[in-house]
Amino acid sequence: MTHSEPQTFSPLEKRVTLIGLMIVFLLSALDQTIVSTAMPRIVAQLSGLELYPWVTTAYLLASTVMVPIYGKLSDIYGRKPILVVGIAIFIIGSVLCGLSGEFGDLPLLGGGMVQLIVFRAIQGLGGAALITSAFAVIADLFPPRERAKLGGLFGSTFGLASVIGPLIGGFFTDLPTAHLLGYEVAGWRWVFYINLPLAGLALFMILVKMPRLTHRVGGKIDFAGAALLISTFVPLLLALSWGGMAGWNAPHILGLFALAAASLVVFLIVEARVGNPIISLDLFKNRTFATANLAAFLMFMAFMGMVSFLPLYLQTGLGLAATTSGLAMTPLTLGLILTATASGFLVNRIGRYKMVMVGGAALTAFAAFLLSQTPSDAGLFDIMWRVTLLGLGLGPAQSVFNLATQNAVPRDKLGVVTSAGQFFRQVGSTVGVAVFGAVLTHNLAAPMKTAPNAEPTAQVRTLSLAELERMTVEAHQSTRNGAPVAVDPEVREAVSSAILGVIFAGFIVCLLGFAATLLVPDLPLQASRRPEPLNVRALGEAPGEPPAN
Repeated sequence: MTHSEPQTFSPLEKRVTLIGLMIVFLLSALDQTIVSTAMPRIVAQLSGLELYPWVTTAYLLASTVMVPIYGKLSDIYGRKPILVVGIAIFIIGSVLCGLSGEFGDLPLLGGGMVQLIVFRAIQGLGGAALITSAFAVIADLFPPRERAKLGGLFGSTFGLASVIGPLIGGFFTDLPTAHLLGYEVAGWRWVFYINLPLAGLALFMILVKMPRLTHRVGGKIDFAGAALLISTFVPLLLALSWGGMAGWNAPHILGLFALAAASLVVFLIVEARVGNPIISLDLFKNRTFATANLAAFLMFMAFMGMVSFLPLYLQTGLGLAATTSGLAMTPLTLGLILTATASGFLVNRIGRYKMVMVGGAALTAFAAFLLSQTPSDAGLFDIMWRVTLLGLGLGPAQSVFNLATQNAVPRDKLGVVTSAGQFFRQVGSTVGVAVFGAVLTHNLAAPMKTAPNAEPTAQVRTLSLAELERMTVEAHQSTRNGAPVAVDPEVREAVSSAILGVIFAGFIVCLLGFAATLLVPDLPLQASRRPEPLNVRALGEAPGEPPAN
């Protein structure tokens, strides 16, 4: 296969496309933080508390399994059409989510909560294309050396979304019910409708100003591989999501794991033989691709596993008010934004990424260890400086791993490589929440310490995660004006000990991630978009063109 010279793009095309992609990134990142704030109000209006977890699970399943499929489709049909289709599906899903339950029970779909779950899955189908295609477009428009600083900016967008998302979600959720065209529109519905003007603006800018990239490689869609990918990871993600609640040895959980394992074996056999696979197994022969994605998987597993339970620790373990808990988490986000941005500019300046990658992983592990040793009488400042270090360490992971894998492959593999990296990060996040949730459940099951003056025959208490979550919700419902959560001291001590044990498990995973980063080859970043021979880049050897001074 011959490589043509890369396209040239005008500064206006690059600038407008970049703004459109930033909006796309913000949309995807906001959707993961803004909805959670409104969920209690949504559940209260639509009913179906038992279906609560499915609102998140449906989006997660749809977006995760579609990421590598969109990556391959963008290599075949081009980035622009796939990105446009993804935004369009996301808009449709957002509208439908906002209309959930508006017209009562619907045929086949049933009540409002079931409607919301189905429509969130549709939204996830579109959302999967947003990040994957956007990262690939950046790789097409900019050389790796210049791409480094842009990756840092885009990585910081996720941190920004985690700050403003809950604020925006809370603002819209608290809006009074409005009357529009004869219909009552509850405030929480604007959490989904806010996507429409942003997505519409991004769609307009991309349709009008984004150039049609001409690198497409052609080929047929691997339908068998796509189906097997879905039948592998949907059961796996479901088993991981349900295992902590139903029990890991429950028959249906074991059945889901068995189905996922069998599908994975068949998937590997098919992908090794098909001519145009969804995920080329040859990519795993590329040392940079294999080690960088392993490190990213571990780092995101630790990140989500720890961060998911920190608010529970702050509010129930330490008894902080919800607003104070949010304040304590803010430095983590600010630290992440700072180093995500700074690492991009540093990598751009020195033309190397490994030093930044290893340094970030080392700092993350160190911060996780310090956080796991938080004293039981810790104050707000004790928590804030520890989570600040954690955020500073996590920042480089937002973009540097992706940059390393893109730099190690030819341009005709950018779509599938970019999507594979995003896929491994999302699966790592899901595995982290599930596995660390299981660790927390195990820790909570340990008997609580009895008081010194307790009767010898007093019944020993234990906690379950479900009971803990119920107690937390009830405590918050009974508090007003940001008052601290009233929790029994015995329960508080048990929760603190259990969650700090989870964070220590995160420290162990961070050490594994740090070890994996040491194995990533330190290839110099290309300073131009000039194509290179496939056999050189696919093997992960050093690019032929040294970085510019």
